[in-house]
Amino acid sequence: MTPYLSVIVIAFQEGELIGRTLLEIDHYLRQKDYLYEIIIVVDGKSSKNTGEIAKNYAQRINNLKVIENDGNNGKGYGVRRGLLESKGKFRVFLDADGSTSIGHLDKFLPELENGSDVVIGSRYLKDSFIQVHQPKYREFLGIVSNFIIRLVLGLWDYPDTQCGFKAFSEKAAKEIGEKTVVNRFGFDFELIAVAKILNLKIKQLPVRWLNESNSAVKLIGPNSFLQALGDLMKTRWRIFRGHYNSEQIKKIQKNKNK
Repeated sequence: MTPYLSVIVIAFQEGELIGRTLLEIDHYLRQKDYLYEIIIVVDGKSSKNTGEIAKNYAQRINNLKVIENDGNNGKGYGVRRGLLESKGKFRVFLDADGSTSIGHLDKFLPELENGSDVVIGSRYLKDSFIQVHQPKYREFLGIVSNFIIRLVLGLWDYPDTQCGFKAFSEKAAKEIGEKTVVNRFGFDFELIAVAKILNLKIKQLPVRWLNESNSAVKLIGPNSFLQALGDLMKTRWRIFRGHYNSEQIKKIQKNKNK
């Protein structure tokens, strides 16, 4: 039978947190009367044994599947793989550190049932609440990067593209998964830009969010502010060239995955 819901969690260095997050998801879903699956995409080898810990939980949590990437390919790569390999009528991905609780689905799923194709969480809507803030320098980087993202991609209606809680219809998950190419944290703004190009119906909802101090986002490096800035400019260029509307996207994906 086709699951009603697929919950996708991307994990890398979350060995200390993944158990808590999985138990929270399991507790929430056990109370529902629909069929579901939980997919953990472990993004390569982790010094915190994330993959091994996730596999141990698979023995005690219903419908939990662990997918391990060969290398550290990035959040975007993992989300894309989860969206395309999951089977649910509706699909949601959330951060492994539990920054945004699975309980938000109580409001997200009705929006999908009512015809939205994509529902994204936002920390900057009127009714949002940041329970634990990031360090000041990271909040500053977030403000700056958010302004640049909205300016470059014309996403002025989206005050928070980077919140790690987004839900999709099956159709939207497949179309976005097939067309996006950004492998790391820039995937979040790319998927919104692609959803707009595809004329998908996008809904934003407020979230309750708390920062986890071990976040992988840094100023420099493969999962960094500068990396995301480079992916932003490449996304703008692909939009300009019409790559998200053409067969060229398949060539880009093949090159990215080599």
